[in-house]
Amino acid sequence: MCSIVNRLKPALAYTLCLQTTGHLRKVPAHMGPGLRTSKQPLESVIIRPYCAGMELGKGPFFRQLFESVSSTYTYLLADTESREAVLIDPVLETVDRDLKLIEELGFNLKVAVNTHCHADHITGTGQLKNRLFGMKSAISKHSGASADILLSDGDKISFGKHYLTVRETPGHTDGCVTLVTGDQSMAFTGDTLLIRGCGRTDFQQGCSRRLYESVHQKIFTLPPQCLVFPAHDYKGQTASTVGEESRFNPRLTKSVEEFVDIMTKLNLPKPAKIDIAVPANLVCGLHEV
Repeated sequence: MCSIVNRLKPALAYTLCLQTTGHLRKVPAHMGPGLRTSKQPLESVIIRPYCAGMELGKGPFFRQLFESVSSTYTYLLADTESREAVLIDPVLETVDRDLKLIEELGFNLKVAVNTHCHADHITGTGQLKNRLFGMKSAISKHSGASADILLSDGDKISFGKHYLTVRETPGHTDGCVTLVTGDQSMAFTGDTLLIRGCGRTDFQQGCSRRLYESVHQKIFTLPPQCLVFPAHDYKGQTASTVGEESRFNPRLTKSVEEFVDIMTKLNLPKPAKIDIAVPANLVCGLHEV
């Protein structure tokens, strides 16, 4: 028995070193062997902080979900004590999946919030409201859409002891918001900031200058270690950081004039579902009610 405990000590030390500050932290060398590959020195092992908070019970429960047709990410956050939960950017086609997960985990979905009025898919918020008594919908007051809660800059969406702060980040649409956790370790950027990209600005009140200003003033001012979780990704990437995007984003590291020129020349095709998605999303996804 003692030999088993001794063998587990490095792993226990590794677990205890996890932080909830949002920093990617290196594991100190004195913690001993057993946690690296033969080609990877112990000092270079990197840990993921958003999982750390869950393990230590200090940060919210977090789950990233994916809808493959529109390449949309839906995010579930919850307080593990009160069981209150928030769902960000639900998709109509995955409502059953999301409800099953929420029920299995014993959470009470308090709010379903959209980061903007989507043009490429119909939100699942309306169907969730129909099936979960007391759940409220939320979206920016500048979106033009109906919802129980119309959000403004600085508003807080609370779930148990945790909360998300609303930062208005227009440019892709007038009603785009970025949702930031209370400790600023995670930012849910919608279509405003994508991983090594950004949302298009050629329709639905789009404005390249406003988007550029939104990112630089409201997102790039967050701590560099803050994790960035967008509404979409088309290349298999799941997350980035504010520091990475402020250094490596090929569009948003340019001058504002260069950025505007890049966005003007994109010549992207019209979203396939825009004609049904936008009208539906203006009424919380209840397009047939």
